[in-house]
Amino acid sequence: MDQQTKELWAQINHAIIKFRGIYAAWSKKHEISYNEMLVFYTMRDNGFCTQKQICDSYLLPRQTMNHVFAKLCTDSIIKVSAEYSAGREKAFVLTDRGRAYAEPLIASLNHIEEKAIELMGAKRIRAMTELVQEFDLALNTALEEND
Repeated sequence: MDQQTKELWAQINHAIIKFRGIYAAWSKKHEISYNEMLVFYTMRDNGFCTQKQICDSYLLPRQTMNHVFAKLCTDSIIKVSAEYSAGREKAFVLTDRGRAYAEPLIASLNHIEEKAIELMGAKRIRAMTELVQEFDLALNTALEEND
């Protein structure tokens, strides 16, 4: 690998780490774990979530998320939803207490994300998203070809 390619990879990896780090810092500031934030984030978008959905979407170990879901259930923040569960896969929704707890957190996160879009512009965010998705496909293709 030549020096220019190494530098490009370093820049990409640092950008990804910083991107995730911003969400981790926000979570810490709000006294929740990064993984709890992912649960609330997914529920914001879908109204419910499953452990498998979180693990698959964010490439997290099942055992890690099992602890997060158990804690949120014990704290009466989330509960199993028969409506969204399918077979052995349990779906979870916010309880009334969970909504009171999570909605201000998600509103704060929404505000930050809306501000970021305002600062960069929706067109640039859309272009960046398309490029990252294209890069993901290229990287996955390269990985599969290497196997």
